[in-house]
Amino acid sequence: TMSSNHWLLAWLGLELNTLSIIPIIAKPNHPRATEAAMKYFLMQATGATLILCATTINAWQTGQWTMTCTLSPTATTLLTAAIALKLGLAPAHLWYPEVMQGSTPTTALIISTWQKIAPLTMLMMIHNHLNTNTLLTLGITSALLGGLTGLNQTQTRKIMAFSSIAHMGWLIITLTLNLTLTTLTMITYTLMTSTMFYTLATTSSKTLSDMGTTWSLSPTLTTTTMLALVSLGGLPPLTGFMPKWLILKDLVTAPLPSTLLLLASLPSLFFYTRLAYLTTLTTPPTTTNTEHTWRLPTRYTPMMTLMTSTTLLLLPITPLLYHTT
Repeated sequence: TMSSNHWLLAWLGLELNTLSIIPIIAKPNHPRATEAAMKYFLMQATGATLILCATTINAWQTGQWTMTCTLSPTATTLLTAAIALKLGLAPAHLWYPEVMQGSTPTTALIISTWQKIAPLTMLMMIHNHLNTNTLLTLGITSALLGGLTGLNQTQTRKIMAFSSIAHMGWLIITLTLNLTLTTLTMITYTLMTSTMFYTLATTSSKTLSDMGTTWSLSPTLTTTTMLALVSLGGLPPLTGFMPKWLILKDLVTAPLPSTLLLLASLPSLFFYTRLAYLTTLTTPPTTTNTEHTWRLPTRYTPMMTLMTSTTLLLLPITPLLYHTT
């Protein structure tokens, strides 16, 4: 029977989701955009095929297609791998920075937020069948690799890609703890990432050196950008601290994963701080140390106000958003 949580329908949804963003990525008609769209398509199609394979094996071994019923171990492992590939989790993450670099900032924003929702929902639906150790390994690997490889980048979109990989690591770990926490982490991640991408789109900063000339565009925006970066790094008293705090609070019973995660957040924090430093280094009266880049008229989005304020100020209302006791 085709129930509301039939595996084939879920697969169809993922496939539609992939096929719909392909023209969006390829729209600039630049060879790089086309290449990014191609890479994205191949990766997502591979993931979807693996999911199809896993669910077929599952139907064959258990005799049903319902998502929430018992899963065979083979199917569970295959599914976890396929969804990890779709989410760009390490060690299947290498396609992700490439695709982000080939897209416009707005498209990169969609890829790093909206496109994560469907695969994540699938994981949340089957979370009680998932292997805890696998999830912890994926999460810690992603957090470590996202942080360490991000140190070497100068392109803002690639930095955001590695930042996203690291955040996805934290997110996957919440699946072993609590689904409310998964949702909350995803929401805060989306808010902070959106703020950052909106800023980058507004100032059209494509590299680290571009950041040096953003103050002439809007000093206020420069300040909020710097704060948003610190929030992404997860420092109190900003919103970004909330998921890290709540995750570590629940994970403290497992000392090794929590220590590794804490250490993994250091390199990430370093490259956010570097971005923030390069943004504020050249504010007046200091002289600019980068050549001034040509810019089109600024497009301020009304969304910016809402996004920056939520990115910076949600920490005090944590008890309202999450039952902490």
